[in-house]
Amino acid sequence: MAKELTKREDNYSQWYNELVIKADLAENSAVRGCMVIKPYGYAIWEKMQAALDKMFKDTGHQNAYFPLFIPKSFFSREASHVEGFAKECAVVTHYRLKADPNGKGVIIDEDSKLEEELIVRPTSETIIWDTYRNWIQSYRDLPILVNQWANVVRWEMRTRLFLRTAEFLWQEGHTAHATEKEAVEEARKMLEVYADFAENWLALPVLKGVKTINERFAGAVDTYCIEALMQDGKALQAGTSHFLGQNFAKAFDVKYLTKENKQEFVWATSWGVSTRLMGALVMAHSDDNGLVLPPKLAPIQVVIVPIYKNEEQLAAISERVLKIKKSIEAKGISVKYDDRDTYKPGWKFAEYELKGVPLRLAIGPRDLEEGTIEVARRDTLEKSTYQQIDIENKVEHLLEAIQKNLYQKALTFRDDLTYKVDTWEEFKHAIDNKGGFVLAHWDGTTDTELKIKEETKATIRTIPLNNPQETGKCIYTGKPSTQRVVFAKAY
Repeated sequence: MAKELTKREDNYSQWYNELVIKADLAENSAVRGCMVIKPYGYAIWEKMQAALDKMFKDTGHQNAYFPLFIPKSFFSREASHVEGFAKECAVVTHYRLKADPNGKGVIIDEDSKLEEELIVRPTSETIIWDTYRNWIQSYRDLPILVNQWANVVRWEMRTRLFLRTAEFLWQEGHTAHATEKEAVEEARKMLEVYADFAENWLALPVLKGVKTINERFAGAVDTYCIEALMQDGKALQAGTSHFLGQNFAKAFDVKYLTKENKQEFVWATSWGVSTRLMGALVMAHSDDNGLVLPPKLAPIQVVIVPIYKNEEQLAAISERVLKIKKSIEAKGISVKYDDRDTYKPGWKFAEYELKGVPLRLAIGPRDLEEGTIEVARRDTLEKSTYQQIDIENKVEHLLEAIQKNLYQKALTFRDDLTYKVDTWEEFKHAIDNKGGFVLAHWDGTTDTELKIKEETKATIRTIPLNNPQETGKCIYTGKPSTQRVVFAKAY
């Protein structure tokens, strides 16, 4: 198989790009900056969707759908929101084409110019809060707990598959509340949901915290985030939850009648994760042989490959395998039996290793005689011989062990790449030579934050929740500081 990957230590970026394509997750499309998510990649995204969707519904949320197009005038109502997204907006100005009279394909029909231009949604706060004005009259209508699965467009100039594309898939929750306390609790609750998903499904340890003023979502009062560390020492923002205050309620005049018969503006949140999580999954666990997938998100959790010389042997092996397959599937585990005669077992082994299938079982004529089966773990590349008896329970326990091992390995990696520094020289050395999370004092000003970014390309990823208070001096200005914040270079 001509599927050798560039080594991570040689060129991490190239390794990532090659792996996403060779493992059949996604590819670049004919539309600049957009991607085609291939069936294997989409199957992983569907498992993410299913898990998150259940978590949202378990916390009282319902799914809805809102328009892809947003009137341009809506964006001008919330000043910081339009400023934050203006440079990324794709705009629809006409609605019809016509044949070019010079015979050169089609041209825009100028008679079809829209009275008001439409923005292709980069996010949905404006169209949703215009809708909520019709849904909310009194305290009896609150809270509204709505989520939307959708695509959005942000016209990125420098794109990378899954990590940053002009169009991507995501979910966006938008909730409306009677009080500030309820809205803040909602934003914090959804951050916990995201952290739970990242750690227990993606096997990805995350830091939970709040963004600085400079890094928060356009139009938010506070942005909460989860930050993960990739194998190249760079941080990845894996999810955000925003407390929007009353900004959008005031912009769209969304009021409710209180129990005391007073008109009050509604309090809001929004929160989202996207197909960027696919990039996190690849970069956090995979190796130079290919993908390494956590069992909970693997489309194929177990693959069985027969080893045979003739049709008679294959028939005997298949009879046994189908019983084994059925017993494992009864545990709710997805199993593929690859009995194709167009590829040799060695080719299949390499293919499933590249695609990150957590467990590979192999069975040949001798295994039939001795009642054994070879089991290979993708996470450690270890091979063992097991008795076929009770194999379904052994497989179940192995998958649980793989899930835990991937999390622990990622956690150990993060801990080993987390440093405390107290001086500017220590900070620059850590950022430039080590990477990872750098815990340092900061004077709390946006000016200092931007200067540090300009000189080192490092940003404040988060101010951790329940951050311990500690007297110190800002690494850049020497001014007093009350706590350390988390710096890193990021995607």
